[in-house]
Amino acid sequence: MKAVLCKQYGPPASLVVEAVPSPQPGPGEVVVAVHAASVNFPDGLIIENKYQFKPELPFSPGGEVAGTLSAIGPGVSGWAVGDRVIAVCGWGGFADEVKVAAGKLIRLPEGIGMDAASALVITHGTTHYALQVRGQLQPGETLLVLGAAGGTGLSAVELGKLMGARVIAAASSDEKLALCRAAGADEVINYATEDLREALKRLTGGRGVDVVYDPVGGDYTEAALRSMAWGGRLLVIGFTAGTIPRPPLNLPLLKGCSLVGVFYGGFTEREPDRADALMQQLLGWLREGRVRPVISEYLPIEQAAQALDTVGQRRARGKIVLTTALGRSAGLP
Repeated sequence: MKAVLCKQYGPPASLVVEAVPSPQPGPGEVVVAVHAASVNFPDGLIIENKYQFKPELPFSPGGEVAGTLSAIGPGVSGWAVGDRVIAVCGWGGFADEVKVAAGKLIRLPEGIGMDAASALVITHGTTHYALQVRGQLQPGETLLVLGAAGGTGLSAVELGKLMGARVIAAASSDEKLALCRAAGADEVINYATEDLREALKRLTGGRGVDVVYDPVGGDYTEAALRSMAWGGRLLVIGFTAGTIPRPPLNLPLLKGCSLVGVFYGGFTEREPDRADALMQQLLGWLREGRVRPVISEYLPIEQAAQALDTVGQRRARGKIVLTTALGRSAGLP
């Protein structure tokens, strides 16, 4: 089979594509024949040794895929070869096949395309958990989404509207903001040309925002924190700006607001039943057409380096999906 390999830590250009033996499942494991794999920001971090998980070299990046089961290891029950699945694998997904623990599988109902399924869990799954569980977002509240034109940000715009919030999307260009409008944003802020705090003061009549969804970090975190309403919640999603902020802690005190960490992987490990219930709700919304990952580009899996570079440079608009030869033969772009 073909696999995209990280043989030494470095930028996306250092990746190679090689033929490798197909994986064999051990006890409690399965092998997924990959149809589609989505590209996420952590995929670029892991190949540069900047992520909290550090697989042994060589390895394939790629944290979530959709496909069909091609082999089942000893001790695995409830699954059969040919079953349609989403696999949250952490790494290994940019390949024709990936071995994964059976507990990392999500059954994929008929009627949902492999491309949308491969782009669902890390973005929409994280956001669903963030807004519903950690942020306790309520109908009628105001939600600010930073980095709103990326895959994660667009999922927050979409789910925020679905949950009844007034959504303010902030991004760095008018082109990106048009995409946010199309996803349902009520108001938009170009924080490359506007002062974020002044724009939020204007859009909220000085009241501030109830919930901030922050996958960016950097200087925008403090500006958003200073724009919180009383009792607000700032959701710490990630740091695509590359800088972990250190906001003044007198601000949560004075505003009676909270800084809330969102670690979706930890949640799924520690509370699997609750996580599964949330995922089933999300899959239902996807099947009904109430949510839909925004896929801006399809590339063959051999062009993973190009896709990772686009995401890492924050040029992506929504999600990039990589397809295998098997996926393309089944009708994917």
